[in-house]
Amino acid sequence: MVNEYVRQNIYFLLFRIATFLSVVFLLFILLYILKEGIGVIDIKFLTSMWSHRDITQGGIFPAIIGTIFLAIGVSIISIPIGICTAIYLNEYAKENLLTRTIKLAIRNLAGVPSIVYGIFGLAFFVLFLKLGGSLIAASLTLGCMTLPWIITASEEALKSVPLSFREGSYALGATKWQTVRKNVLPHSFSGMLTGSILGISRAIGETAPIIMIGATFFMGYLPSSPFDKFMALPYHLFILATQHSSPYAREYALGTSLVLIALIFMLNSGFFILRYKLRKKKEW
Repeated sequence: MVNEYVRQNIYFLLFRIATFLSVVFLLFILLYILKEGIGVIDIKFLTSMWSHRDITQGGIFPAIIGTIFLAIGVSIISIPIGICTAIYLNEYAKENLLTRTIKLAIRNLAGVPSIVYGIFGLAFFVLFLKLGGSLIAASLTLGCMTLPWIITASEEALKSVPLSFREGSYALGATKWQTVRKNVLPHSFSGMLTGSILGISRAIGETAPIIMIGATFFMGYLPSSPFDKFMALPYHLFILATQHSSPYAREYALGTSLVLIALIFMLNSGFFILRYKLRKKKEW
């Protein structure tokens, strides 16, 4: 009995150390970026067009707008399709070999490297569909990349709803769709948002796919349609950190990374607030 108690305390200690180290590493990274990059952030940096010849005279406004447009495009494409797919697989599809194979394929796709999605987007959306290196092509590519995350998280959220909710609805004469819409979705939608948060946040921070699709480092205008080229914060950060010759490139790269982190934080905060409000409505 004593040995089991000691073993338990050792495991708990290891878990605490792992948690502490994770938090320390995260805080170290954030504090380093904040310390090195906060000096370049001001109104001009956030609201001005990029100056290619002298980066100290311009800002990253086109990259911010391009990233926001990209996030909106990915959300419109991936969230409805992902949620509808999860509803069909969990509520309507029969449990057989084909369904199990589809679910396994979806889970495997979640682990495919992002560069592979970039190559697919280049071959299919850019070349085959002739969309070119445009905002819509990038949104479709990143939408495909985030679909497995959203489908998997949405399925798990649907499975968390007790079976008695469905059985009680059927007993009262409700149809399948009425049961799903009135009894299942309201109690699972907050969980579905979790997958959406992870998927969209991952899409915003990806660099490899948008390099393949045709994001640009410098534009003198803002995109006015889904078929225009675009700037994006991850690609802009990549060029500043690795290829730009300006002596201020490192400082501006860290400032850009700080803006990207803040943008993702604001997006996640909005989702978390919405999820919290939805969870408060649960009665179980």
